[in-house]
Amino acid sequence: MRIISVRDKPEYKDIAIKYLQQSWSEISPIIYENCISNCINASQFLPQWYLLEKNQEIIGCAGLITNDFISRMDLYPWICAIYVAENHRGNACGSMLIEKAIADTKEAGFKHLNLCTDHIGYYEKYGFKYIGKGYHPWEEESRIYQVEV
Repeated sequence: MRIISVRDKPEYKDIAIKYLQQSWSEISPIIYENCISNCINASQFLPQWYLLEKNQEIIGCAGLITNDFISRMDLYPWICAIYVAENHRGNACGSMLIEKAIADTKEAGFKHLNLCTDHIGYYEKYGFKYIGKGYHPWEEESRIYQVEV
């Protein structure tokens, strides 16, 4: 398995856009198209978009962004859109995406990586600690987790 950075391998841009749009269909497709297209030549470290590939098949994705549609704009970066295809779950594939985001966060000089989710018990296995609630523009709340990098 390997992790592909769309910024480092821009030839994967269209594949990444399509994969994220299919994996996160509740998000307007234009958001992923616009964000991924513009990350390639961004002058800053963020955003980053990753694909997880196994045997030449894309089986997962994640992003590293400045804000995950959450009220805690004082916190960044955020890992987002973590997804592993159902038939590959249970094999620690998600941990590879998390570890890549943590490594890149540390390399960029940040001290923490943040995450908003409603899952309880999964991210704690990777060192994330619950730090409070945040609020989304669509009037929902999420749990916020943070890991020291």
